[in-house]
Amino acid sequence: MVEVGAYALVFVAGFITALATGVGALPFFVVEEVSDRLNVALWGVASGIMAVASVVGLVPEGLNAGSPVAVGAGLLAGVLLVVVAHDVLMDADIDPKQYEEADFKKLVLILGVLTVHSFPEGIAIGVAFAELNLAAGVAVAGFTVPALAVAMTVAISIHNVPEGVAISIPLRSMGVSEWRMVGWSVFSSLPQPIGAVIAFGFVRLAEPLLPAGFGFAAGAMLYLVASEFIPEALAVGKPLAGNGYGELAGGFTLGGAAMLGLLAVV
Repeated sequence: MVEVGAYALVFVAGFITALATGVGALPFFVVEEVSDRLNVALWGVASGIMAVASVVGLVPEGLNAGSPVAVGAGLLAGVLLVVVAHDVLMDADIDPKQYEEADFKKLVLILGVLTVHSFPEGIAIGVAFAELNLAAGVAVAGFTVPALAVAMTVAISIHNVPEGVAISIPLRSMGVSEWRMVGWSVFSSLPQPIGAVIAFGFVRLAEPLLPAGFGFAAGAMLYLVASEFIPEALAVGKPLAGNGYGELAGGFTLGGAAMLGLLAVV
């Protein structure tokens, strides 16, 4: 029963991050568009949070649990997952504007593409919960939740807000209703709770692979930051003065500092 409750808790944590994507659609209830400056800053905050969570949180946890070789192998495997997923799926060229007209096959393809972005983040959550009830942490619903799990859930939730904005912008141009924009934004991150539960179950059942699991999550997250979050921010910031580098750097510094503080407190 306790183990069932543990899986439920991990799923809820992943689902919270998915709901956070819907928050990105909420500004459109009161404004026509979100400024590029704010969007770039949010991508910067998300990048800083994820980078620090990986380097200061996941990698040291992996080294504490096992050898540098295992962690390094996991890092490479995490990067490889994202690279291969991109090669397989990103040529599909799915446009969010198609969401409202999509038939079943298109929806399946859309979910596959979104998994490239969302599933590795879910894995990071699941791995971060690996030491649930096994180490010091925060008391939640009768469980002792590791500090890293709290930090990772917060980090991915914050990252998902600008992703929700990015999904909502083309839907707004189509005249899609605000609540449907929220729904599609949440839908785009549904692989996260699924990935979290799978990863949690894997590292709990295969404990010797835990160091590689931490490395795997860190590798996937760091590669996503380098290959997607930062390029996305710079693409949005191109019309801004200084091409948005100032907003990106400021957001990155703020996000990184916030994550360092969170890891130190929880």
